[in-house]
Amino acid sequence: MKNWKTGVASVLLAAGVIAGAPQWAKADGGELHIYNWTDYTSPEMVKKFEDETGIKVTIDTYDSNETALAKLSSGAAGYDVIIISNDFIPIFVKQSLLQKVDVAHMANFKNLDPQWQKRSWDPDAQYSVPWVWGTTSYSVDTAVYKGPTDSLKPLFQPPADLKGKIGMFGSPSEVMSLALVYLGKPQCNTNPEDLKALNALLQAQKPFVKVYNSDGTVERQVSGETVMHEQWSGKALATRTEKATFKYVYPKEGVVGWMDNVAVPKDAPDLENAKKFLNFLMDPENIALQSKSTGYQTAVVGSNKFLPPEIGTSPEFNPPADLKITFAPACEEKATRAYDKIWTGLRQ
Repeated sequence: MKNWKTGVASVLLAAGVIAGAPQWAKADGGELHIYNWTDYTSPEMVKKFEDETGIKVTIDTYDSNETALAKLSSGAAGYDVIIISNDFIPIFVKQSLLQKVDVAHMANFKNLDPQWQKRSWDPDAQYSVPWVWGTTSYSVDTAVYKGPTDSLKPLFQPPADLKGKIGMFGSPSEVMSLALVYLGKPQCNTNPEDLKALNALLQAQKPFVKVYNSDGTVERQVSGETVMHEQWSGKALATRTEKATFKYVYPKEGVVGWMDNVAVPKDAPDLENAKKFLNFLMDPENIALQSKSTGYQTAVVGSNKFLPPEIGTSPEFNPPADLKITFAPACEEKATRAYDKIWTGLRQ
């Protein structure tokens, strides 16, 4: 997930909307209901879509993949598209919560970077279109914390002066994925000794954690409520934009990579409008509006040329070439149950 800037869109979203609707768009009206992460949908992009198609967009939000999965699994209907992370796409598919929309045969599919046309979580491009992608590490106020920033150690084994000043995400999968990177252990881990080490690490970290919450990360850091926070790269850019002493850390152990994807729930009320939206997102100018709003990379060739330098040249947007990026896969049930047990114990 994961929005780079809340309330500053007017500053960096200066590029105008390109006039003229493409041939595939028709002002046939109707509605499109989106289910997405909080503060993660570009208002400019939505307006452009509405202006070109006559379709009215409404948005509901959630705070974690687990929340979205629970809601759709419970039978909640009414959404035409949903944005979910790469490791959860196979889970949604396995539970028959998504429908095939044959993205590979949409008109704008050709605009996707070849490396993202066939993604391991959707190898035949049957279910989803890339939204944006980025990395997960942590962000720290270097005016307060003067220690080294070349490792994940300060986050997971903090010094005494950071007690009660660390923020972690509220999503168990994201917390544990990054912790396993620090430990040098495989993802989707079911090894008893590795799980024991993972639990011990997180329990020892717990007294230093002010909050486990994926929402409001920028606000907490800018206000000084947290000095260090598990963070998405785009959110780190937002934090630094408001407070220049913050740094997004590229640790020697590596980071977690992720891609959020746009898919269509099996009971989508308006399938055709959903397909129009997916195709719309594979146009460079359109998805660039989303990238401007969130500070994350896109999978569409040519979209970066529409970005302002504040984003396109930022360190958060451009990870080092030699950085180890681990894209966490969807975990089997055994690993998920083990993580849930650790998480339950951690949050008690």
